[in-house]
Amino acid sequence: MMKIVFLTGAGMSVESGLTTFRDAGGLWENYPVMSVASHDGWLRDPEYVNEFYNMLRTKYKDVKPNEGHRFVAELENNGNHDVVVVTQNVDSLHELAGSKNVIHLHGEMMKMCSSRDVDNPRFWVSLPHEGWEADGLEVPKGAKAGDGSLLRPYIVFFQENVPNMYDAVQEAQKADVFVIIGTSLNVYPAASLLQYVPKTAKVYLIDPKPAMAEGAHGVHVIAKGASEGMKELMEILGE
Repeated sequence: MMKIVFLTGAGMSVESGLTTFRDAGGLWENYPVMSVASHDGWLRDPEYVNEFYNMLRTKYKDVKPNEGHRFVAELENNGNHDVVVVTQNVDSLHELAGSKNVIHLHGEMMKMCSSRDVDNPRFWVSLPHEGWEADGLEVPKGAKAGDGSLLRPYIVFFQENVPNMYDAVQEAQKADVFVIIGTSLNVYPAASLLQYVPKTAKVYLIDPKPAMAEGAHGVHVIAKGASEGMKELMEILGE
């Protein structure tokens, strides 16, 4: 069975109406990035950080998967391939489209976790949660994890390790086909995954404005958005 590993970034979700995280509705004008997306920012003012992510979740709640997400899920669910998605995105659009084998490198918007040990998934809490406000999308001030620490967004902040990177590397090393969608390969450590892909694997880059030329590093470029690019890839794979 062919193993296909996807590495997806912000461009995967653009067609669903999500702009890149930093550009989403000018959010960073009111919330400085290092105040709401860094470990130091969390330690300084956890209520301020949780307020920001409460607001973000209300923006994410009605977003739907696009055709690109559905094509990826179809490849997994038709039973012909072993498919794993490694994503830099914090949305749940791959899962909503039907993908089951998803590794989130930068965390998940709709989960909270212990602030004592962010690398330990034992204290994740998925939203919505009975008793929480705003249809379960708001985390009340002072909400606690199972270990008694403050609940914090399950987001990998700047200055923190990427706990799922090891799993992502393990999958990349077994790829027969490695597909990059909607990421410039400028964000590390995710960008380093390409170096773990076997030399025998076929590598595709789907991006309307690709950061590398056709043939560079053995990469086949499909210069299209996620949905049209996935449609072309399905044809290449004979689906």
